[in-house]
Amino acid sequence: MPTDSLPLLPIRRLTLRDLTACADLSEDRGWPREEHKWGLLLTAGQGYGIDDPDGGLVSACVVTEYGPQEHPSLAAIGMVLVAERHARQGVGRRLMQHVIVAMGTTPLTLHATPNGRPLYEQIGFKVTGRAEMLRGRFTPDGQESEVVTRAATAEDLPSILQLDEEVFGADRTHVITRLPAFADRLRVAEEDGRLIGYAAAWPNMDNHVVGPLIARDTETAKALVASLAAHTDRPLRTDIDVRHEELLAWAKDLGLASVAFNAVMTYGIPDLPGDWTRRFAPLTVAAG
Repeated sequence: MPTDSLPLLPIRRLTLRDLTACADLSEDRGWPREEHKWGLLLTAGQGYGIDDPDGGLVSACVVTEYGPQEHPSLAAIGMVLVAERHARQGVGRRLMQHVIVAMGTTPLTLHATPNGRPLYEQIGFKVTGRAEMLRGRFTPDGQESEVVTRAATAEDLPSILQLDEEVFGADRTHVITRLPAFADRLRVAEEDGRLIGYAAAWPNMDNHVVGPLIARDTETAKALVASLAAHTDRPLRTDIDVRHEELLAWAKDLGLASVAFNAVMTYGIPDLPGDWTRRFAPLTVAAG
């Protein structure tokens, strides 16, 4: 396909029928296929893409909106990808600008890799935080936590949703209610019958990703991570807000190693809503 025809290709909405093409695009850029994650994002969020006349996708991204359906209070952008053969030709910028226009006045957020950050800064995103990706085999230290954790049940869902909205700063019922089917493990922490945290572990290739991780304090977060690790033989992966230094040090001491840092960026708001002190890790950096 001639390079000068790229700006003429239409941007369209993606659906679950595009899941394989999205996974192919991930693979093309050296990312894991992550079909399980793509499936969640394309059903809970809205995908945008550009078709390649020669087959497959030129580019794709997914936007997940939170808050009232009529007037979302926040939208997370993720999985921004451009096929290698079309890289460095302005396609990513065009797709991002299209999304910004489509979202109108809705504030935006995303996690940017070092490679992607310059583009996002050029179009108006500001760095408001950082997240550190950890990966490895968790080795318990043998210490018994005083925090009580257990497997979540259907009866816990209203309390999970209430806590999540309070901490995240926006209603994300349409995403959190998908966790029981999406995740392999969903656990809660409680005190005197009251929910004080919850976390999920969901399969991603050969890992279990820990997220969301919402907890009253660091000790509760540690207990939830340890309880999830006790129920899997896969390596763990998670993205922790760098302000949670104690949790990061603890996880590294128990086998998880630093893999990468991402910049947390926002557009239209000075910072993310909610309570960062209880928000330890996102569901996935692609959805906030």
